[in-house]
Parts: sequence; C-alpha cells; structure tokens
Amino acid sequence: MVGASSVMNEPLAHLAPDGRPHLLIDHLTEVGRLSASFASAFGAEAWGQLAGRWHDLGKYTNDFQKLIRTENGVDAHVEQVEGGPRDHSTAGALHALAETHVGLPLAFAIAGHHAGLADRASLIHSRLTDPKRQLLYASVKKLAPAAALEGVIPAQPSFTGSRTDQLRSLELWTRLLFSALCDADRLDTERFYSADKANLRGSVHSLRTLRDTLDAYLAEKEAAAPVTEVNRVRSEVRAACVIAAASSPGVFSLTVPTGGGKTLAGLSFALHHATQHGLERVIVAIPYTSIIEQTVWAYREALGHADAVLEHHSSIDPDKETARTLLAAENWDAPVVVTTTVQLFESLLANRPGPCRKLHRLARSVLILDEAQALSLSVLAPAVDVLRALVEQHGLTLVVSTATQPAWRKSQHLPQGFERVHEIVPAELRAFDRLRRVRVRWPTEEGPTSFAALARELAPEADVLAIVHLRKDARELCQSVDDLLGDTTTAHLSALMCAEHRSRVLQWVRARKQTGNPVRLVSTQLVEAGVDLDFRIVYRAFGGLDALAQAAGRCNREGRHESGELRVFRSPTRPPRGVLRTGLEVAKGLLGSSPGLDLFIPETHRRYFRELLGFQNLDQNHIQEDRAKLNFKTVARNFKIIDDEWSVPVVVPWGAGPERVERLRLEGASREGFRRLQRFLVQVQRATVEAWLASGAVEMVEGVHALKREHAGAYDERFGLIPERVGGALSTLLIDE
Repeated sequence: MVGASSVMNEPLAHLAPDGRPHLLIDHLTEVGRLSASFASAFGAEAWGQLAGRWHDLGKYTNDFQKLIRTENGVDAHVEQVEGGPRDHSTAGALHALAETHVGLPLAFAIAGHHAGLADRASLIHSRLTDPKRQLLYASVKKLAPAAALEGVIPAQPSFTGSRTDQLRSLELWTRLLFSALCDADRLDTERFYSADKANLRGSVHSLRTLRDTLDAYLAEKEAAAPVTEVNRVRSEVRAACVIAAASSPGVFSLTVPTGGGKTLAGLSFALHHATQHGLERVIVAIPYTSIIEQTVWAYREALGHADAVLEHHSSIDPDKETARTLLAAENWDAPVVVTTTVQLFESLLANRPGPCRKLHRLARSVLILDEAQALSLSVLAPAVDVLRALVEQHGLTLVVSTATQPAWRKSQHLPQGFERVHEIVPAELRAFDRLRRVRVRWPTEEGPTSFAALARELAPEADVLAIVHLRKDARELCQSVDDLLGDTTTAHLSALMCAEHRSRVLQWVRARKQTGNPVRLVSTQLVEAGVDLDFRIVYRAFGGLDALAQAAGRCNREGRHESGELRVFRSPTRPPRGVLRTGLEVAKGLLGSSPGLDLFIPETHRRYFRELLGFQNLDQNHIQEDRAKLNFKTVARNFKIIDDEWSVPVVVPWGAGPERVERLRLEGASREGFRRLQRFLVQVQRATVEAWLASGAVEMVEGVHALKREHAGAYDERFGLIPERVGGALSTLLIDE
C-alpha cells in the first residue's frame, strides 16, 4: 500500500482544498477512457483515448507541480493565454504532432480544451512555434512516464468528396473529438472535486421504456377520443410514424398540417426509430421558446416522467430548474432533450468548451427539427452541410418536421442539400385535404388597405385576429379600432412588450374566449410562432407564403366552425428588410401566375422555398470558406442564427422587472440572476439605447441595460415600451426595418 506521503510526491492533476490529491496518471487514464467511450459513437474511440491521455501532459512540468501545491489546487489548472507555468495543454498538442503526421485534430482538441478551438494559423504558426511553449514540451518529455507519452496511432479518418468537402468533414470531426475530450475532462474533474454532483448524473429512463409508455398513452388517448375526421387523421399519422421508424437511418420529412398531431407523432417516430436502430437519444430543436414550453409539457405528460425530458434554453425560469437538470444541460445527458434551434446550431459551430461539450451526443441520435422553415436563410448553407455530414458520417437521423417543408434537397442553389429525403406520412393519407378548415380570401385590389379601413372591418367582428408587419403598425391599427368602438377592449401584442406582459395578454385572450366574450386581437407576426390561439377569422398582411400558412394555423384551429377564413390584405407598409420582404415579392409572383393559389398543399410551399433560395445569399458570412480553412474561432465569431447587432436588450420597468434588477445589483452577476430578467427584456435599437445611456435614462447593472424606474411611464400597460416617452432625439427610432 502506498503511503500518503508517497502519493503526495507523485505528479498531481488536482489538489483539493482539504489536501486530497488527484494523481495525474489517474486523471489522464480516466479521461482517456471516458473520451474514448464518447468518441466511439462517431467511430473515433482510439482518437478519443489519445486525446484524453495527452490532454494534460503539460502538468508534468516542475513549475506546474510547484504551482498546484503552492496554491493548494485553487485555479491552478486554469490556463493563462500568455502561457507560463499554468500552460498545461500546449505540450500535449505538440506531442500529438510529434508522434504522428495526422495529429492535427488532436492538437486542436488538446490545445483548446480550456481556451477553445483556435484558427489554424494561430495554432500552428503562433502558439505551437512559440519557443517558451516548446521548452515546456521538452521538459515534459523528460519528466513524464512512458505510460503517459505512449499510444497507438490510429488510422487517419477518411472522407469523400472534393478537397474542400474533405476539409469541412475533418473540421466537424475535430469538433466532435474536442467535445468528447472536454466532456470527459470536466466529468472526471467533477468526480474528484464533487462526488455529490457526479452522483446526480445519468438517467434511469431507457428509450425503450419511454417508447412503451408513449405507445400506451397514445393508445389510451385515441381510444377515448370522439370519432372525428381530425382524430382519425391524427391516429393515421401516428401509425405512419411507427411504420416509417423501421426504415434505415437517414433524412426524413414529417409533413403534417396544423392540428394533425405532429408533436407526439414525431416523438413516437423518434423513440421507435432509436430503439430499433440502437440510437442513443432524441434531440428536438424548436425555433421559439413559446413552442418549447408547450412541447415539453406535452412530452412530460405523455412520457409520465418530468426528468426524462431535459428542457435547455436561455429563457427557462431558473426557479424551475433542479440540480440534476442543471448538470444534464451541460452535456445533454438525458434520453430526450428539447432545445432551441439557435442553441443547437450556434453550439455546433462554436469553439468554446462550454457550448461544444455536448456535441458528441448528436452522433447516433435522432434529431427533430421542428418548424424547420424558420431557420435563417443567411446561414442555411453551413447549417445544412453540417446536418448532412452528421447524417452521412456520424449516424444521426434527421427529421425535418413542419407543415411548410423548406427546400433542403440538393439543388443548384443549395449544393450542400440532401440527396434523399424520405417522407414519413404517405401521400395517400391526404392529411392536408382532410384537415382543410380554412378558406383563403386573397386580395383583389391592387392598392394597399389603410389601417383606418381595416379597422372598420375588424370592429364589428367578435372573434378576429389581425396580423401586421411592423410593431408600429400593430399600435396604429389597435388605436384605430379603439377610436371606432370607443373603448380599449381590443388586445394588442408586439415585441415592444416583454415576454411576461405578452403571456398575460394571451391568458386574458384565452379566458375571454372560454367565457364566450368577444375577442379582437391585433398582433405582429410573433403570434404565429407556435402560439396556441384559435380564431374564426384571421386577417394577415400579405407576406411570404410560410407566414401566411402560419397565420392560417391560428384560424379555426380546433375545427369548431364549418370553415374559418384567412383574409389576406395588402398593407400600407412593407415587411422588415431581408427574407421577410423577399418572401413577399416571391409570394406576389406565385399568386400572379396562379390566381387560385392553394396555400394548403405541400407543393405550393416547395415552389415558394425553391424560388426564395434563388434570391438569398445562403452563406452571408462565408462560414463554409472558413470551415475549410479550419478557422474554428472565426467561424464561431461569425456564425449567428439571429442578427442581434442592431439591438440591445433592455430591462423594462414593468411587473417584477425593477425588483429583479435590484436583486441583481445586490447579489452580483450570476447565471440565475440574468435568466430571471429574461421575461422582462425588450429589444431596442442600439443607437437609441446609447442615447438613453448618455442622458441617464438607462443604467448598467452588472452588464445589463435597465430603464430606470422614473421612466416607468414609457412602458404602457397596453402597448408596451413607447420609446418616444423616454425623451431624446433618437427615442422615436423604432426598429422594424
């Protein structure tokens, strides 16, 4: 038995504050084992083992061992950018390159396991050629035992396609290897420092058990449901999903109209497919948090276990999180994960260890992309290319789920697209025809309809929703209806209202509908984002066909009327610049060539999206070019699903917002503190916020912009933030353009 003093003379990876040692050789061995296990999902087990074994070789230097003992382990393992005694990753990266001519992916992963994946030139021509860092490696080679330095070099991963295609495949493969290493390193370190946390990890729910639970739930629900055409379609859609689940892994489309039971049918496909093909988890990516909340609730009720479903996004209420879910969110260690589309793709093309840590979970999983048409066209080329590589090379099954299928097949405009997409619901089921519950009234006049004229149409209606292009449009139309009715009973929704305010308005609308009271609602397109509302008549400003179809999804949603009506009008304003405005022009062209355009058949949307792609730059920030150059840091900086450069989130003085700002001020910056503010934020033009800062109307609290309490009058109980009430020349610059 080795004595305590002998152990303390051994090289250490970590030293706990209570003096408990973590031997370096034990850490390297265990991280190698875990990393190999994670990397086996994408066929890189041997590479994962080497990454783990070599990642902390730099800790063998005398300087690091002296440092870790002097500081008693506190932050000794955190590297400084400029190198020095804390630099313990460069040695492993240099060793990977010295041992094999194909060691570059290992070098990237090892060098970045604290600082993040670098650009190729920065790593090779700056960091790895630095004389000080090379001296550190020379020291390691003398001090490290042979067991730590040795390793069987695996074969170089091979990829098909052109040279640039192969480089982009290598780039993604390197990301997955980096993910496996980062997760393994964090888990073993956590196990040493906090056994209590480590014991909370892992799920007791198998996919097979969840599949059987869902089957029983849906069978019982179908048996109890009244015999209607809607329920027959839902049952047939679910049966089609179970049948299609036996198909080989690949790319699938789930094209189901609103009300067709897509949410649980898609989960049924995913669970059956995963269990039949040995896949490891189901990941669902949704563009809007409003849909996520509804989806998570439906999944948890159907699966019978709240902890079987991990909800992971920035807007989740921190008070609803548990210690177990917080840990699972770090590496998606759950059988079913529901996240945002932004979280998914910005993690896939990130370079920091935190967001990249979970990426290895995508290999050999089922990914459902819900409302996939909402993915920004400015990043479509790299996004689809990464998805295709995950499917073809790393065992992912992709399900593109929406009533309005985007044009993601390989084409002239999208050469990165999918060669084959298998539709889950057969055409002979005729789901769209059988669930047709809405008539479309296309505009007949050439000129625009004024808001005053539109208000005259809305005022007499008792069950009507009007959707306009811009935030200022919603306010103007709502006030026009007020003037006609002489009251303020017409509800209003726009992004100038914080999320908590919008939720309360929606609750009010639903309560009035349940009691049979008249309901008129004026909103921007945010109400189309999966919000569960049902009106007999919906007015929609003429725009892209996907937007019109989403608006129709709020019309006669539950089939309570023989037929609802979508009334499309020409707005006196244009949609915001970019794809929304382009979508309007494409829709105009299609309607001009086909006056009887059928909004409710898949072929219409295929035509629309094919034409739309031809007007867009699908890789606006040249992500594909930088991926082929292995410029990880540049890709991470430039890849953005949402362009938020124009705006700044501001906490508004409404509801609990001011109290939560004060709590942040008292308690200091924290993840929980920032997330408590999420539901009280409004996006405001950057120039306006800068003017407010200069005038003192806005203050900075722990890095958060907050409108001061004395300007509470600028936040209207009906319309939300009215910037011109704050004062200042720039306060009227509302960004809808």
